[in-house]
Amino acid sequence: MITLVLGGTRSGKSRYAQELARQLSAQPLYVATSRPWDADHQARIARHQRERGPEWRTVECEQQLELLPLDGEVAVIDCVTLWLSNFFSDQQGDVERCLARAKAVIDVLAERRATLLLVSNELGQSLHAPSEVGRKFVDLQGWVNQHIAARAENVAWLVAGIAHYVKGAAPRAG
Repeated sequence: MITLVLGGTRSGKSRYAQELARQLSAQPLYVATSRPWDADHQARIARHQRERGPEWRTVECEQQLELLPLDGEVAVIDCVTLWLSNFFSDQQGDVERCLARAKAVIDVLAERRATLLLVSNELGQSLHAPSEVGRKFVDLQGWVNQHIAARAENVAWLVAGIAHYVKGAAPRAG
């Protein structure tokens, strides 16, 4: 089962997904997709690691999410945007190639016997990116979010830390 947790920057989406995972499992899995791009980003990653409690198990996975043994897990995959940026960077901005790869991975994840909470940014409600590469990435993110939402049982839209379900409802334990 996939729940897409979608929102803007600092909307509370990661915190919400983690709280939900802790309600569903005594030992949830956190799948971190980020590359440590610079010193500030490394500091953010370290802060996030400290903020998660000892009940969390963490796996670092920059790209090949489809290879993770997720069956039976309650897992937060945080985040789709950083995961996509890894493809986008490695593929020199080839949107079609990145989109095909991302869709194929999402399709594999949708078949897992797991509770997956995919955290993603909604970039389409901000200003148009001032560069061609920025516009390509925003397009890619929007298309991938649409694909995930189509495959997901639930879609939560986070606004100011409050979840609004636009598809389905919050998954429940049991």
